[in-house]
Amino acid sequence: MMLGEKNPVRFAIIGCGIIAQSHAKAIAECPDAELVAVSDVLGERAQKFAKEHGVSRFFSDNEALLSLPEVEVVSVCTPSGVHGEVSMAAFRARKHVLCEKPLEIQASVMAEMIEAAETSGVQLGAVYQRRATLGATKVKALLQQGQLGPLVLADASLKYHRSSAYYRSGGWRATWALDGGGALMNQGIHGIDMLQWLVGDIVRVRAQVRTLVHDIAVEDTAVAMVEFANGALGAIMGATSVYPEFSTRFAIHGRDGSLVFGDHGIEHWTVGRQDQTAQMAEALSGSFSLSHRPFIENMVAVARGEADVLVSGQEARKAVDVILAIYESARTGQAVDIAHHHH
Repeated sequence: MMLGEKNPVRFAIIGCGIIAQSHAKAIAECPDAELVAVSDVLGERAQKFAKEHGVSRFFSDNEALLSLPEVEVVSVCTPSGVHGEVSMAAFRARKHVLCEKPLEIQASVMAEMIEAAETSGVQLGAVYQRRATLGATKVKALLQQGQLGPLVLADASLKYHRSSAYYRSGGWRATWALDGGGALMNQGIHGIDMLQWLVGDIVRVRAQVRTLVHDIAVEDTAVAMVEFANGALGAIMGATSVYPEFSTRFAIHGRDGSLVFGDHGIEHWTVGRQDQTAQMAEALSGSFSLSHRPFIENMVAVARGEADVLVSGQEARKAVDVILAIYESARTGQAVDIAHHHH
């Protein structure tokens, strides 16, 4: 080994479903990371996944995986309602955790996870890929400089199509117990996180949620009216019931400008009352593409003691708290205030 060269940081994945593929791919792309073990309650699924990714160690028992001393970071890719118990086991084993969204589906469990990471002296990071795109960081910087003037209106359009086959494909999907909700908690959460990260904390919601198309126990269609801490108003529209699927779109409006953008890039960009849409659309084209890689690279730095997590548990719980408040408002017909849990 050459002088100054470091050992790769060793990762394990718990839960070998669809999202685990994104983690494995990102770990493979990152020269400083190495995937050394995987586990899944379905042992044969862990075995197949391990073979596919050239990993020699696979388990059907999480504790067996967590007892490996070489594992430094664990990617938690289980069904949402199991994120808490799996993460807590990882903290007991003194492993850093990179947890898939949503952080968890219950407020009390999220609080326990954040507390347990602190007590164990390890870090809890969460995945919200939209935050790490170059385009999003540009928008965030601009908003922090106040270049739109006072913010007045902000909305997120999260209109996705999911087939009936999709809902039949996984037993945990679209259940309150394991998915924690529907179009908002599973799909829309990325956009809700993005909206509140860019515009500021959401402090109150009023909402309606419905199941209009799919034969599922959770919502496939939702509309929420939100109030931000800074006084701006906003709206969230989320669905898996529409046809065809539309691209994720955010619109943020202030007294002196507007930013409208989404997965396909910049639609409108006026800053300080100057329309710069054409040049910014070109400058930022392709900069909203999503990847897990920045999160894996960050966890490498975290494991080496060189960085804090990109998205902390404290940050990651915010979008879930908003969604839980939306569900409560829909149930009660009342506006619901959101208490922010500052550490």
